[in-house]
Amino acid sequence: MGNNNRATLERALDALIRGDWDAVREAIADDAIVDYPQSGERIFGGEACLMVYRNYPGGSPRYEVQRITGGPDVFTVEARGHYGSEIVYLTSIVEFQDGKIARQTDYFASAFEAPAWRSQWVQRTSQAQVG
Repeated sequence: MGNNNRATLERALDALIRGDWDAVREAIADDAIVDYPQSGERIFGGEACLMVYRNYPGGSPRYEVQRITGGPDVFTVEARGHYGSEIVYLTSIVEFQDGKIARQTDYFASAFEAPAWRSQWVQRTSQAQVG
């Protein structure tokens, strides 16, 4: 089932990026739970998840998946979202049960300028883009 879970996750992410809400909904269990710890919100059920995705003000943010790790039943997705001119980094922990997304926890972080004090110990990457 694990390989199928990865394929399901990849199809769901691709559908999310394309705005194919019916395909996204197929991957989510009817009784799924999605948590947004930073805002203290919990979404109950596949239909409610779909309504949140469909009704994002101004249209859904544009996402770029950076990598997927884990499996066979729990995956971590790292992505970069474009919320208008703001870049937001997303880490999502996705848990499968019976071949569907049963639980998901999403963490969002805005890009920020690297502080000068640690520049002698770090390398800059091209990933960080501050609005």
